[in-house]
Amino acid sequence: MVTAERAPGRVHGMTANSVTSVSIEPLLLLICVDQRAQLLPMVKEQGRFGVSILKENQVAISRYFAQTEENLETEAKLGIRYRWTPSGIPLLEEALVHIGCNVAGSYVAGDHTVFIGEVESTEVFDGEPLLFFRGAYRRIAP
Repeated sequence: MVTAERAPGRVHGMTANSVTSVSIEPLLLLICVDQRAQLLPMVKEQGRFGVSILKENQVAISRYFAQTEENLETEAKLGIRYRWTPSGIPLLEEALVHIGCNVAGSYVAGDHTVFIGEVESTEVFDGEPLLFFRGAYRRIAP
């Protein structure tokens, strides 16, 4: 899930179909954002974004952020809460991994913008990742 601050204290999130490692030194990753996505102008303006890797039990959260409309009542029911890095990057509480990024570059590619994010901070917590493969949510086999 990719997040950016939409207004002071308010967060917009988007389920991303992938986050890709680009470089180890410096530590870079990339995300692709559709030109029509609400998240696009927020990342462009702020120059930063958060990546929260969801846990296997967070399917409902993934589905919620795959939609275009956000609803505070639904977010409360799902227990969605955020925390901010010291530099102001919002991250989803209770996620498996938190990654804070500053935009190092962006490139229009077809109907998406590719953002290269320089990793500012990372945290890894206990749990298993939520996977989506061949049109369905999956689990890692033991």
